[in-house]
Amino acid sequence: MALSHERIDGIAALANRLFAEGGRLDDVARAVRAANTDLKTVTTAHASVMAEDPFREEAGFDLHLVDGNNHCWVITDKPELATGVVIAQRDAED
Repeated sequence: MALSHERIDGIAALANRLFAEGGRLDDVARAVRAANTDLKTVTTAHASVMAEDPFREEAGFDLHLVDGNNHCWVITDKPELATGVVIAQRDAED
């Protein structure tokens, strides 16, 4: 499964809206999962622990794409390989 740029835009818009409404990271992930049931991976992290550059930087979080096509999933910058996302929340001072 590939993630189109439009779909990535939709995921980012949903997460942005929920964070702006005061949503917590786990609530945002739950909503993204519910709206995208076909994704293999929707998980969270704190941006400070992510070693890879994000695919996209938003106001309070980074969006990483996940390639889960093999046994282990890896972060990718290729939407055509993406099967999921990591929503990595940044600290207020980042």
